[in-house]
Amino acid sequence: MAEVKDTFLTYKGKPLVRCGKTVYYGDMSDPYVVCLNIQTDKEFKDITLSEKVLIQLISTDPEVINPKEKIIKKSEKTGLFTALDLGAVWLERELKKQ
Repeated sequence: MAEVKDTFLTYKGKPLVRCGKTVYYGDMSDPYVVCLNIQTDKEFKDITLSEKVLIQLISTDPEVINPKEKIIKKSEKTGLFTALDLGAVWLERELKKQ
């Protein structure tokens, strides 16, 4: 039987979790996380590359029920790395305010 790993892939010390075309960046126990939603992708040789990526800085506060109120910032970038890098900056800045 396969052994379950308790470690996540990380970027700048924060965990990255992927579910389909959505990537969550950050620790869910922190007040904010970044959600990267891949809108479009394209084929390049034998791999699929992310093209348009929607970035959202989301509050993890359980008191906020309305999903629209949970979104603090949002933007759209071309490429997963560019989107992840912007999301990392947003997350770092918001967590420093705490």
